[in-house]
Amino acid sequence: MKSLLVTARLDLTESLRARWFFVYAFVFGGLVLALFAFGLTESRVMGFTGLSRLLVTYIQLSMAILPIFVLLTTVRSLAGDRESGIFEYMLAMPVPLSAWYWGRFVGRFLSVFLPVFIAMLAAVGWGAAKGADIPYAQIVYYSALLISLSICFLGIGFLVSSLARSTDVAQGAAFLVWLVLLLFLDLILLGVMVREQLPPETIVAVALANPMQVFRTAAMMLFDPDLVLLGPSAYVILDAFGTTGYIAWSLVYPTVVGLVLAGIGYWRFRSTDLV
Repeated sequence: MKSLLVTARLDLTESLRARWFFVYAFVFGGLVLALFAFGLTESRVMGFTGLSRLLVTYIQLSMAILPIFVLLTTVRSLAGDRESGIFEYMLAMPVPLSAWYWGRFVGRFLSVFLPVFIAMLAAVGWGAAKGADIPYAQIVYYSALLISLSICFLGIGFLVSSLARSTDVAQGAAFLVWLVLLLFLDLILLGVMVREQLPPETIVAVALANPMQVFRTAAMMLFDPDLVLLGPSAYVILDAFGTTGYIAWSLVYPTVVGLVLAGIGYWRFRSTDLV
């Protein structure tokens, strides 16, 4: 455990010195400033005003930005270390491979989650200073969603990084994974359903296997419990899960997917030539 924590701290320190981290933090900090500048805390949409409206918009933008940032920065970790020869140096240290791998995972999770979470807390603090009501339940739920989404795409990134033999291949594969997940968002699937006349249950099942779609639908559900925005597919989802069941699914499923994929990546990492 001590070796894991030391490795996590080293990875976090390395991330804090990297240029991508400053760009990443600037993007999410800039999003909050832009949302305030456009006066979203003063607007009303479907009965949501103040911080609730801002958080709804922020979480939707996070879904578009967070996965690709996580993937492209994470896949460089193992593949980049292999290319630069850091593995040879690390293997000479009295650090178990498991502690090194999972320590990097924990450190990278902190570096990708904290900027998003801090930006959201800054928005809440600013709104509270302006006298807005603080939606505590919504903040906790959205924080849990961001944790599950971060773990999911970290797992994908570590798996791709452990399989790829070079940084360029790893980045190309990560971008391809992101494009495939975007392809299977619900609008395209509804088009396929109409064209191919597939059963709605099949289309919805494929959609809910996509972590990005699970996250998107869960974010909708908090301000639209009946999922009116999804149209007829909402009946299939609510009949199968119910509101509480789907919220639980949206938190557990991406987390499990990320940890399982990271575990596969660790098995691949241990069973192949590290240098």
